[in-house]
Amino acid sequence: MWPQGAIFVALPHLGPLLVWLLAPHRMAGWCDSPRKLPWCPPHKVLLLVWTVIYSVMGYASYLVWKDLGGGFGRPLALPLGLYAVQLTISWTVLILFFAAHAPGLALLPLLLLYGLVVSTALIWHPINKLAALLLLPYLAWLTVTASITYRLWRDSLCPQHQPQPVGEKSD
Repeated sequence: MWPQGAIFVALPHLGPLLVWLLAPHRMAGWCDSPRKLPWCPPHKVLLLVWTVIYSVMGYASYLVWKDLGGGFGRPLALPLGLYAVQLTISWTVLILFFAAHAPGLALLPLLLLYGLVVSTALIWHPINKLAALLLLPYLAWLTVTASITYRLWRDSLCPQHQPQPVGEKSD
C-alpha cells in the first residue's frame, strides 16, 4: 500500500486543509451560538467525523485504482474521474459552509454531492465491493450535514423559527 495508498488517503484532506487555512477563526463555534441546534454535533466531533470519512474515501479510491491496474490508464477515467468531481464538490460545500458561512449556497451542491456519491458507489461496486460499501458512511454523514445546512439556512431566512435561549422572549 505504501506510498500510493498513503497518497490516496491523504488527497481528500487537501480541501479541508484549504478551508482551515482560509478561515481558521470561523470554523470553531459554528453550532455553538446561543441559538444552537440541539442535535448539531460539537465542532470537535465534526472535525473527527470528516477526518475519518475523508480517510475512508481515500482508501476506497485506492482500492479501485489498484483493482483497475494502477497508473493513469483509460479504465480509470470514469470511476476516478467521478470521484474527483465529487471530491471537488465536497470541498466546495466545505468552503461555502465553513469559510463563507453561506448554508443556503452550500445546500444545492450538497444535494448534488449526494447524487454523485451514490453514482460513484454504483460504478465502483462491480470493480471493488468493499470500496463501494466504504462510501455508505459518507452518505449517512451527508444526510446529517444536509439537515444541519438546511436548518441553518431556514433559520437565517426566518429568524422567528429559531429556538430562543432560555429566559429570552421572542418579539
